[in-house]
Amino acid sequence: MSTLGFIMEQYPDSEFMKADGFDDCVLGVCESAGSEMILAYDEIKVIQKLVSDGMTDTEAWEYYFHNIVCAYMGPLTPCFITIYAGAESEEDQEEEEEELQQQERSPDTEE
Repeated sequence: MSTLGFIMEQYPDSEFMKADGFDDCVLGVCESAGSEMILAYDEIKVIQKLVSDGMTDTEAWEYYFHNIVCAYMGPLTPCFITIYAGAESEEDQEEEEEELQQQERSPDTEE
């Protein structure tokens, strides 16, 4: 089952506005105090879909910003999330590897 299908099943009484053609790019829902629950889309998946449909990277980003992100259609307008997971993890992983290497090089101080 798709993420969107799961959401529709979990929230049968909720009304959601979808970004046409991007059902496979849904990440989940976004909830905020004083606002309706809205669908949340993965920005990179949207760009990848536009590129797979024949746009260049530049065309996809321009289309995305001008025609998708900037298209306000009321309080149920979906949100688009930029995921930075892993952006720090490579740096953190390198630091951890360096620490492990230093520990392996230093003499054992346990008694």
